[in-house]
Amino acid sequence: MNPATADLLTILKQQREEADAQRTRAEKAYALAVLDETAALIRSLCPEAVYVNFAYYGSSRTLCLYGVLGEQSSPLGACPWLWEENHQEHPMAEHGEKIGLDLQEALAPYNSPAWARTRRNSASEGNDWLLELPPPDRAARIAELVREHHPEATAVVVDGRNAGGRIIEVIEGVAEDGSEIRTTRRRWNERCDDLLTALVAQMFALPSLADRHLVPVDSTYAHPYGSSLSGHVRRMPLPPTA
Repeated sequence: MNPATADLLTILKQQREEADAQRTRAEKAYALAVLDETAALIRSLCPEAVYVNFAYYGSSRTLCLYGVLGEQSSPLGACPWLWEENHQEHPMAEHGEKIGLDLQEALAPYNSPAWARTRRNSASEGNDWLLELPPPDRAARIAELVREHHPEATAVVVDGRNAGGRIIEVIEGVAEDGSEIRTTRRRWNERCDDLLTALVAQMFALPSLADRHLVPVDSTYAHPYGSSLSGHVRRMPLPPTA
């Protein structure tokens, strides 16, 4: 292979990789936008909705909607039914087909962030899945979860290279010498960590939220785990919580 051909192939390969990365970002953002629109519709008709219940068929990437459930009252209790697809008198009934198709679209990409909050329904056997609806305000929910364990937290540092967006440091105000009080010892449990990671990953995936809430770290910032800095390391100031 002559040098000119080799150079051309290198350029084309890079362009293909960039196009693939851009397509992946677009697919994730679109899937989440569809999910957010669907969640808003469900909550407008059923304000206490927390989960959507469905059967999923991986070979065809299709689903069969079962209904909408509320919050689990206790660790051993089942989620209460708020609407079942055969309940035609509920306001949800006339929107059931659209909701099913929209959720199917949100879950269609194999790397859709919506899968991070989708799990098998432990209260049932067989092909039975629960998708947890995203919060109306992800930044506020992240702040609420963080401050349940770090009441003095003012910001977090996140790294989009780890599971799509993991919190790597919590900033708990300013010390007497003016330096920030930072800790990598996150006090929340594994379940809370999974939820926070999913929410931060969604913040990265949605450009409008990333631009609004995730700001570049200072050039002098030292990654606590020795990793190199990149555009994926961001500081997220936490909004006020009640």
